[in-house]
Amino acid sequence: MNKKTKKTLFILLPVALGIGLIWYFLAQLSAKDKTDIINSFKSANYWWVLLSLIFGILGHLSRAYRWQFMLEPLGYKPKFANSTMTVLIAYLVNLGIPRAGEIARATAISKYENIPFEKAFGTIVAERVADVIMLFSIISIAFVLQADLIKSYIFKEGDSSKFTTVIFLILLGALGFLAFKLLQKAQKGFLLKVKIFANGLLEGVISIFKMKKKWAFIFHTVFIWVMYILMFYAVTFALPETTNLPFEAIIVGFVVGALSIALTNGGLGTFPVFVASALILYNVQENPAKAFGWIMWTAQTLMIILFGGLSFFFLPIYNRNKA
Repeated sequence: MNKKTKKTLFILLPVALGIGLIWYFLAQLSAKDKTDIINSFKSANYWWVLLSLIFGILGHLSRAYRWQFMLEPLGYKPKFANSTMTVLIAYLVNLGIPRAGEIARATAISKYENIPFEKAFGTIVAERVADVIMLFSIISIAFVLQADLIKSYIFKEGDSSKFTTVIFLILLGALGFLAFKLLQKAQKGFLLKVKIFANGLLEGVISIFKMKKKWAFIFHTVFIWVMYILMFYAVTFALPETTNLPFEAIIVGFVVGALSIALTNGGLGTFPVFVASALILYNVQENPAKAFGWIMWTAQTLMIILFGGLSFFFLPIYNRNKA
C-alpha cells in the first residue's frame, strides 16, 4: 500500500465509519422512536443549548490565549485575534481531515505572524500534552466516582471479594512494573514507539513547569476543560429527562463523548450514540438519551462550522495590510 492510498484511507475511513454509524442508528429506530426523538428536539429548551455554546466559546478563547504563553518564550507575541481565528480554523479542518487542524493552525499563524512553522507546531504538540493529561485526569475522576459500580461488575459480593480485590491489585501492580521495565529496555518496534511517546509526554510536562508563566498556563488549561464540562452539563437542562442527572453521570457522559471524538471526525456518528449509551446507564429513557446526544453534537458542530468558516473568511481580511 503506497503513501497516497494510506493518506486517502486515513481521511475517508473515519468519515465512512461515522456515516455508517448514523445509517445504522437510523435503521434501528422504529417510527415511534423517530417521533419521540423529533418531539424531544422540538420541546428542548434551546436557551440552555445557547449557554452551552457560550461555555464552548470561552474555552476556545482561553485556548487561543493560552497558546501565547507557549510562543512568548520563543520571542513571538501574535495578535490575540489571529490566535483565536487560527484555533477555530483548526477545529473546522479537523471535522474534515483528522488531526490536519493542527497543521492548518501552525501554517496560518506562520503566514500571518511570521512564526516559523516548526516552532508553532512544536508549541501545539506541547499544548496537546497538557490536554491529554487533563483528559486522563478526568477519566481517573470518572473511575473513582464509579468505583462501586465497576467493582460490582468485576467482583462478586461475598466473603472472598476483599481477597479477590487484593489479588487483582497485586497483579495490576506487577503488570505495571513489568511494562515499565520492558519500556526501559525497548530498542525497536512498537514498544520503542510507546517509549518515545511516554518520554515526549514527560518532557512536555517538565517544559510546562519551566515556563515563565506556568501558573497562568495551568490555570487556562484547567479553565478550558472546566468550560468543556460545563458545555456538556448545560445541555442536560434542555430536556426534562436529563435535568436531574447526578454529577458522576455528567463526568462519565463527558468522558465517553470526548473519547468518541477520537474515533471519527468531530465525533460524527459516534458522539451521539456513545453519550446516549452512557446516559441510559443512569436510568435516562433511551429516546431522550439519544435526543440529548444528537442535540449536543449538532450544537457543537454547527458552532465550529459557523465560527471556523467566519475565521477562514476574516483572517486574510484582518491581515490584509501585511506584507
